[in-house]
Amino acid sequence: MIYLDNAATTKPCEAAIAAVTEMMTENFGNPSSLHRAGLDAQLAMDKARKIIASALGADSSNIIFTSGATESSNLAIRGACAAYGRKRRKIVASSVEHASVDETLTAMEKSGFEIVRVSPRGDGKFYPVDFLNACDDNTVLLTMMQVNNETGHILPVKETFATVKRKFPEIITHSDCVQAFMKLNISAKTLNADLISLSGHKVHAPKGVGALYIKKGIRVLPLVTGGKQEKGIRSGTESVPLICGFGAAVESLRPTIASRYDHAAELKNALVDAVSGIDGVTVNSPEDSSPYIVNLSAAGKRSEIILHYLESFGIYVSSGSACSKGQQSGVLGQFGIHGKSADSALRVSFCEDTTVEEIKIFAEKLHEGINSVRG
Repeated sequence: MIYLDNAATTKPCEAAIAAVTEMMTENFGNPSSLHRAGLDAQLAMDKARKIIASALGADSSNIIFTSGATESSNLAIRGACAAYGRKRRKIVASSVEHASVDETLTAMEKSGFEIVRVSPRGDGKFYPVDFLNACDDNTVLLTMMQVNNETGHILPVKETFATVKRKFPEIITHSDCVQAFMKLNISAKTLNADLISLSGHKVHAPKGVGALYIKKGIRVLPLVTGGKQEKGIRSGTESVPLICGFGAAVESLRPTIASRYDHAAELKNALVDAVSGIDGVTVNSPEDSSPYIVNLSAAGKRSEIILHYLESFGIYVSSGSACSKGQQSGVLGQFGIHGKSADSALRVSFCEDTTVEEIKIFAEKLHEGINSVRG
């Protein structure tokens, strides 16, 4: 198997698997219980919280565990608007957000909020001043992803949040950092972010666990109420095995962020070189995008057909965001990719286990597929 769909999910690492196993077989207490078994589970969860917080340059008190980034983003947007949106009723966002953010904004619009989506300019780049101009005294929230999950575009979150905060310090800032966390060097402080969404299964942890960073002093009202777990912001017994797996994966990856980035850059360059000689193949991701994600268009051949052709050789790529089930999200159009180019788009995404030889095999089979399939 040549697995090139790491932006959709990653294989759990050995450290994560070991942590999950331990918390399911040995340290299986309920962290809310007052006896020793409960305390041991609580201590293990506290360790994971501290690890993830430290990776963001934050304090463990800033981290709330959730079921994944979708819940984290919902909690951030809905919770912040519930806390601060009584008088301020505008939300500003980039036009290329993940569905977990974009669909939440659509729902907020139906409940009476004004939603302003800022698009990239003709050069495919976002400019902080465009977000500043979209904000006003009625704006409650600004949300902007760090790395686009379909193309790898790196958005100017740090610069945009700083620009907006200087004029409108009361605006709450939220960033979906799912495709950036443990891949790029980011911190809550340098991003000027009040809220940050994270996902476990994008960083070699299990599926079903995520986190929300909440800056000290920022209020987020809960979506789920109950037993007051997670400081009452996210009630319900925590999934300690998944949380500890998340922590173990982050602890394992953190020392190698720089070397893994360089490896991904090598893979991206190898891929661009390998497909440059294939007629009709266009690389849609810019040179300064995240090296972990490369979006390309396959000579007008429908992406689903090419995807399944590659699958027949054990090569796994994506036709877009995994959450869209292959349907176009509209993100490519925002970056100027339309028509047959969008219909034939493939997303190739790497991890540290991906090899240059696998990239060469992918390019060879892609070439074969373009020349042999119809449609």
